[in-house]
Amino acid sequence: MAPFGRSLTDGDRLEVAGAVVTLKVNRRARRVSLRLDRTRRQIVATAPSPRRLAEAAAFARERAHWIAARLAELPAAEPIHPGLVLQVFGEDVWLEAGSGRARWHDAADGQPHRIAAMGEGEGYARAVMLMIRKRALAVLGERTAAHAARLGAPMPKVAIMDAKARWGSCRPGRRGGAGSIRYSWRLALAPFEVADYVAAHECAHLLELNHGPRFWAHVKALIGDERPHRAWLRAEGARLHAFGT
Repeated sequence: MAPFGRSLTDGDRLEVAGAVVTLKVNRRARRVSLRLDRTRRQIVATAPSPRRLAEAAAFARERAHWIAARLAELPAAEPIHPGLVLQVFGEDVWLEAGSGRARWHDAADGQPHRIAAMGEGEGYARAVMLMIRKRALAVLGERTAAHAARLGAPMPKVAIMDAKARWGSCRPGRRGGAGSIRYSWRLALAPFEVADYVAAHECAHLLELNHGPRFWAHVKALIGDERPHRAWLRAEGARLHAFGT
């Protein structure tokens, strides 16, 4: 956190009403403003210039009640524990206590998908999230291969990340090379169709490094109308990022 009395700079963080407030300079802004970043679960105080960052910080302190009210609207983090039922790519997954290494059990004999892990508290939660990450890598890797093939693009390297700012990122290969795509593992907590949209979105970037008409034409060719999936992520993204925090 920025110490009191020091000149403030872009990216400094303050604590107001028990919440993190990040100071940002946006030279296109016309005035000082506050907004809630639902994904990062923090407040952003924006100033038009570095000289007005102190004004932005003061404005945030004056709006402490507004900040507290906005944060109270965010979905609460649910503890991860045996007996909890999750939705992983839209399918029920039961969490249960186990012994030895954490394991993913596919649905069989009338039983749902299950994750069995040992331990309790943070240790149990880490083991469960590791299984979800592995499931995310497998499913998103398969969808990436399918979309890349339809686009005629080389299969990129696929990795899983825990980013707060984006659901995926793409780095096209050079001179027809394979490139690489990274996905947030939390996409596994979204419906399959939503996660598949993100895979199609990133694969389209293998051909178009922009969001122009040709890019969106590729996306639509792969999954159809993308708007419901984008709307779902805007509405539910904060809940996904609250999982396990």
